[in-house]
Amino acid sequence: MHRIWQLFDPRRTLMALFSFLFVLALLIHFILLGSKDFNWIGGAAVEAPESSMSAMPPTRTMN
Repeated sequence: MHRIWQLFDPRRTLMALFSFLFVLALLIHFILLGSKDFNWIGGAAVEAPESSMSAMPPTRTMN
């Protein structure tokens, strides 16, 4: 393993790796923010689907 670090400068290699990962993280977050389903900041609010169920059952009537 030490021969690999003799070929590459560790500081430049690690800075390149961290820079790449940071740019990749930004890209993924901006892609998610651009989608309708995964935008957690705001934009178009996701509405709950309408249902025929009510909160309370209908009252019974005696005939």
